Amino acid sequence: MFVRTYLGKSALLALCSSLALSATAQESDYEVPRTSFGVPDLQGTWNIATVTMLERDAKFNGKLVITPEEALEVGQTGESYLDGLTAESDEPDVGGYNTFWMDPGERMAEINGEIRTSIIVEPEDGRLPWDPEGRRAAFASLANPLGAFAGPESRPLGERCLVGFGSSGGPPMLPVLYNNHSQIVQTPDYVVILAEMNHDARIIRMRDGKHLNRQPWMGDSMGWYEGDTLVVETTNFHPQQSFRASLRHFIYLSSDAVVTERFTRVSDDKIHYRFTVDDPKVYTQPWVGEIPMNAVEDRIYEYACHEGNYALPGILAGARKDEVEGSASQ
Repeated sequence: MFVRTYLGKSALLALCSSLALSATAQESDYEVPRTSFGVPDLQGTWNIATVTMLERDAKFNGKLVITPEEALEVGQTGESYLDGLTAESDEPDVGGYNTFWMDPGERMAEINGEIRTSIIVEPEDGRLPWDPEGRRAAFASLANPLGAFAGPESRPLGERCLVGFGSSGGPPMLPVLYNNHSQIVQTPDYVVILAEMNHDARIIRMRDGKHLNRQPWMGDSMGWYEGDTLVVETTNFHPQQSFRASLRHFIYLSSDAVVTERFTRVSDDKIHYRFTVDDPKVYTQPWVGEIPMNAVEDRIYEYACHEGNYALPGILAGARKDEVEGSASQ
């Protein structure tokens, strides 16, 4: 953001090209550090914020990779993304978060020195390969026969402070409007990924070799190491967590979906995160995404979820009032 403000266009292009080349050279011969028990050391706090969206916008004409020049012309910055959210509309605005609280990232995702136009890399068009029946099932799941305000169980999980909005805790881990930090902690038997959003902690078993017969929040995860890469396979997703949406993405996973993630540290300050979603009930083929996880020195602070802790009685109060008024009129 500040580079764009104070550098001319030609200087910025030169800087972008230089950074891309140096990053690629650094990553090609990088020696991955090891923990005291001999596995790739992925520990630290990482940020997945990026203005690259999950699905590819039509303005990129199907291209996964664009040049720095094209990024300046048709790309998106954090500032332009927030400007789009606050653009004037004919619809009335009843209030909500203002942009002071939002931190969507400041640049497009970069993988191996390439500027990416979508997180999805397969299929080639960068779009979710919806099965028509799967898509209908996804939207049908939003209908609540008891009414949207009948009780706490009818409100979204994020509103109830059970898991984070969107899919920030994963799997797959996807960026949202703010709180995009995650902390990774490793032991010989477990890997824990603590997402800043709603302090979701995913515990990955490293020595089991089989999935358990349960459906926890964020699914049942087991992992192993392949060379310098941590591989995590997750299935048995909680049925209430099937629909995941934010302003930046919308996905649906059945309870039987299998998500395979690969975490590869490519430099001191970057992890290459690649995931595959295999869910034949919802999609016509597996789909694959990639995103950089960038090291930060920031701390992860407590996530105070006001919706569930304080606001839920108010959210449901309207329905209770309607019920009382309806009874009185009969």
